[in-house]
Amino acid sequence: MEYYQKGLEINIKVSGQDHPDVAASYNNIAIIYKNQGKYEEALELYTKSLDIKTRIYGGDNHPDVAASYTNIGVVYCRQGQYERVLEYYQKALEINIKVSGQDHPDVAKSFNNIGLVYEKKGDLENALVQFQKALEIRVSSSLLLHNLKPCDERHSRKGIEFRFIFKRRTHIPAPSSSAPPPLLDTGLRAL
Repeated sequence: MEYYQKGLEINIKVSGQDHPDVAASYNNIAIIYKNQGKYEEALELYTKSLDIKTRIYGGDNHPDVAASYTNIGVVYCRQGQYERVLEYYQKALEINIKVSGQDHPDVAKSFNNIGLVYEKKGDLENALVQFQKALEIRVSSSLLLHNLKPCDERHSRKGIEFRFIFKRRTHIPAPSSSAPPPLLDTGLRAL
């Protein structure tokens, strides 16, 4: 932690307060606080990082701003404040759609994160809707089960969206070839 604090001081001295490196330093220290269970401290620094990013990028129009909203949502998720999580994840989703388009992997991750929150709340119907949206994007972009980051790292269960979909739905868009893509095949066998 001491070195991160020194790095922050150096970044501010060299680059000024409103610089991406300063935002990254606040973010890195917030990660440590989050992992230590010091959620208020983490939220304070994630918010500072978000404030810098919105100033330097001109508002809510950059993927780094969406990432900051997600990071804040993760802290609220760990605290069990699911309505607040949904608020921040929804902001991240809206930015990701605006910046990257509806079919981008970051949009799929946002839908997946929102689905995980609904699952934690016990709202499996809404979780299914979100997981289906994430799956459809992944199928269309051929990025199934690639580098997922759920709302809480401890909550990661590979293929959860497949379990919901295959238990609760019967219609999944068929791939164009007769053989399933290797990642889809691997993911389904893991269940």
